[in-house]
Amino acid sequence: MTEHQDLGAYDSDGNHLFDIEMPKPRAADPFPDAWPQSKPDEWPKDSVEYWQWMRGEIGTPTQERAKAAKFDTEYAKLEAEAQRRRDKLKYPIQLLHELTVKPKPKDWIVKGLLARGETSAWIAPPGGMKSALMAELCVCVANQLPWHGRKVDHCFPVLYFALERADLVQRRLAAHCERQGFNEENTADMAIAICRSTIDLTNEACIKDIRDTIFVFRDNYGMPPRLLIFDTFAKLIAAGGKDENSAKDQGAVFANVQRIKDENGNPHVALIGHTGKDESRGARGSNAILGDVDVMVEISGDTIKTATVTKANDMPEGPLFSFKSDTHQFGVDDDGDPITVNVVSSEEVSAQVAAKPEKRLSETQEAMYRLLRDAGPAGLTTDDWNEKAREIGIGVKRRATLHNVRSQLCDKGLVREYAGIWRANNG
Repeated sequence: MTEHQDLGAYDSDGNHLFDIEMPKPRAADPFPDAWPQSKPDEWPKDSVEYWQWMRGEIGTPTQERAKAAKFDTEYAKLEAEAQRRRDKLKYPIQLLHELTVKPKPKDWIVKGLLARGETSAWIAPPGGMKSALMAELCVCVANQLPWHGRKVDHCFPVLYFALERADLVQRRLAAHCERQGFNEENTADMAIAICRSTIDLTNEACIKDIRDTIFVFRDNYGMPPRLLIFDTFAKLIAAGGKDENSAKDQGAVFANVQRIKDENGNPHVALIGHTGKDESRGARGSNAILGDVDVMVEISGDTIKTATVTKANDMPEGPLFSFKSDTHQFGVDDDGDPITVNVVSSEEVSAQVAAKPEKRLSETQEAMYRLLRDAGPAGLTTDDWNEKAREIGIGVKRRATLHNVRSQLCDKGLVREYAGIWRANNG
């Protein structure tokens, strides 16, 4: 082997680059390294960076590290400036990469049912024990007691807005406290309060007044309420002379409910409402409420009442629990007559319920319903639903057929429309 040997180093165009000098053998080292050691600020000769450096595409290692550090500094400045601009937004945003891959567990008030920051609706016909159930819920939540088999992790403060029959709510709370064996000292520390005022929740001006009420509650108990109950939903709308059949008026209420949550520590808001004349069609008034609550529970039954989840974002629909009513006696009045109040019984009741009567559908109704059900949660616009129906031969001759079938399915409680989108109800 000669002292210098051309190993044929060429670029991609076939141009000869240079001869590579092989190390001279030494007596003490008959087998020298194939490559001489790199100089302190050179890339290793067996690296890709070495050839890029030789072609002038990159600098020395020190130069490249300096460029990378400068880039990182400049990028950090740009990110900081972008964050400052975002912090000043009236409507701030959160970028996707800032979100955690695994969502945090919900902050439950009642495990698996009521979470902070969410809204639930509890509907039943008049005399359906919905307010009685909420009174029981108040005492359980405020005292860390399980509620119908569901865990309550802490003592959560409760503020009950009793827009009607506030005295009845008070008696029911007192009855449950007696049944739990609470004395006056216990109830003095129990974070439950009742507001008897009439509230027009269609008016944004009420938000400040509600916030003031919550601040006084916080000053008294040391923390704001984590559960707000509004009894009833209809009174919140009627107080302002509005109509519960109007999606617009219902929408105004829910916009203000969200503002209340945003400004007051994200409590859970429970709304008490009524079913319509036909209980199978759900809540009375506009069905816009379905799109604005996270959980809807319908209470039905005679002697044994069953709470059934009819709409939920993060839990299965179906029977939740069953219960019976009971008469609690406080004592007797001056005439010797008993002083009583109707409350939810503590007796455990099986959640087995009778199946609802089957809703018989014609072939045309069944086909139209399947088209909407197959569309999934996204639903269909009226035009899209009509188009799909015509593709299978429905409404081709008479356009009125499509309108009639939609109305029939709506009357049966199988479909609902909100903001121009039709969706199938589960069932």
